Amino acid sequence: MRASFRIGRIAGVPVGVNWSVLVIFALIAWGLAGSQFPRSYPDRPTWAYVLAGLSAAVVFFLGLLAHEVSHAVVAKRNGLEVSGITLWLFGGVAELRGEARDPGAELRIAGVGPLVSLIVGVFFGGVAALLALAGVHGLLLGALAWLAGINVLLAVFNVLPAAPLDGGRLLRAAVWKATGDRTRASVVAARAGWILGALLIGLGLWQFLRGAGVGGLWLALIGWFLIGAAGMEERQARLGSALRGVRVADVMTPQPQTASGDMTVADFVDHYLFAYRHSALPLTDDGRPVGLVTLDRVRGIPAEARSATRLAEVACRADQLVLADPDEQLTDLLPRLSECADGRALVVAGGRLVGIVSPSDISRAVQRGNLRDQTTPTPH
Repeated sequence: MRASFRIGRIAGVPVGVNWSVLVIFALIAWGLAGSQFPRSYPDRPTWAYVLAGLSAAVVFFLGLLAHEVSHAVVAKRNGLEVSGITLWLFGGVAELRGEARDPGAELRIAGVGPLVSLIVGVFFGGVAALLALAGVHGLLLGALAWLAGINVLLAVFNVLPAAPLDGGRLLRAAVWKATGDRTRASVVAARAGWILGALLIGLGLWQFLRGAGVGGLWLALIGWFLIGAAGMEERQARLGSALRGVRVADVMTPQPQTASGDMTVADFVDHYLFAYRHSALPLTDDGRPVGLVTLDRVRGIPAEARSATRLAEVACRADQLVLADPDEQLTDLLPRLSECADGRALVVAGGRLVGIVSPSDISRAVQRGNLRDQTTPTPH
């Protein structure tokens, strides 16, 4: 999930927000200010409901952020890199590079998020209880009680044993520990996620038909998301199994043809496109990668504008490039290939370009990995 804008760094990790957060933020604030709070605490001024609803929504997302930051901090302590945290429609995601080294690390990384949400919920619940004992009532108490309940609910939902939820990671850690097979554990967790998603879709549609309205459709939407994410996790697990032990240097195309960013699109089409038959060309400056231009990007430039358009103007920019080390595991590179829409990685050693990895390179590596698995004799 891409961040629409960055809001800074926490614990050394870039934090971003996707535009879809605005949707759920507006729904929460509107639901609290326009329905729940007026129904529970009537005869307050409209501005008080709006203020309470907006404040509760903001604090809720701060709790989500704390949940994801805890994942990132524990992941870093267990030797994983964290490329960023993004808040979006269905909560948040900490983008980890690589896999946990053992079931114990997987357990710690997955378990800390729901634990933090539970602690946040208990904290707000405790404050609400103390205020109630002191005789304080009204919107403040209602907002605190809502925050307590929603964070506890978030913790409980996240520990359901189904990928991609944190509970799916916990299930994967348990199966991995019991069987010693990371791939099998990932497939079990992913299929559990598919089952949970199907149940949520069924329950949501049933509630909608019984008059639950938007609530039922929202539950079905969450189930649909879980099914899609679980299917993707199973595919990634099987892909990772086929590519385990393969380095970037083993699959890259070494010393690729390059071009200068000052070249015009017209020159690229006339002298490079058909001469080298490459669909992607790195742009370099003194051997250092500064961009990547692809056939799809060039197609978007009208023919009459190509002679006046430089490659640097249409290329994937330097700050968008996916860079890899020759000795990096290919399985660690795969999740990062989606960071640039061109789906390619430039391989760099000593700051200089030494190769490029394309989707076709990965496909060939997967085919070799599958062939290797099929021909490896089963021990008796």
